[in-house]
Amino acid sequence: MRAGLVGRKLGMTQIFTEDGRRIPVTVLKVGPCPVVARMETGKNGYDAVQLGFEEMKPSRVSKPEKGHFAKVNVVPHRVLKEFRVDDPAGYEIGQSLTVEQFQVGQFVDVTGTSVGKGFAGVMKRHGFGGGRASHGAHKVHRSAGSIGQCQSPSRVFRNKKMAGHMGDITVSVQNLKVTVVDVENHLLVVKGSVPGSENGLVVVRDAVKKS
Repeated sequence: MRAGLVGRKLGMTQIFTEDGRRIPVTVLKVGPCPVVARMETGKNGYDAVQLGFEEMKPSRVSKPEKGHFAKVNVVPHRVLKEFRVDDPAGYEIGQSLTVEQFQVGQFVDVTGTSVGKGFAGVMKRHGFGGGRASHGAHKVHRSAGSIGQCQSPSRVFRNKKMAGHMGDITVSVQNLKVTVVDVENHLLVVKGSVPGSENGLVVVRDAVKKS
């Protein structure tokens, strides 16, 4: 298990194969991510590396964060992310990780924050069919209907599908195929869609379920 990378979603587009097939793809700007810290089992209880993403002005960083970066002689970064690894000793402090570690044809897992939809009803949020549209139906066209029993158990069960806040949660999409790796511009193009809005933060790792 090796460290992944942090990046931003630039948007979706399409590419065409030599035989004319159209493939929808998502363009990600990933890295470079310097190694800021190492965690080892003997000292910290687990093996991991901490990576930074997006340089920022030292004046925008708090004193504790400024000391954290100055201790390892690394420029302050906006985002810090830990990745579990098998051998943290294989990473040097200050070492910069780029999209070069990914290859065309391999599969990756991408994690992002889904687009927030605000307060949504059960039809939009859970795909309910809604009430009747005619035959005396009154103001029940998009309602949830019954949410439980009457006398027993006299309560609504936990996790009942109801109206509420939709989206804006962490979502992972697995087994996305890498189609283009642009090391010079730090771009990674993967087949399919990635959760989140444009310019949203994403985390790219090697696929867990596919080699």
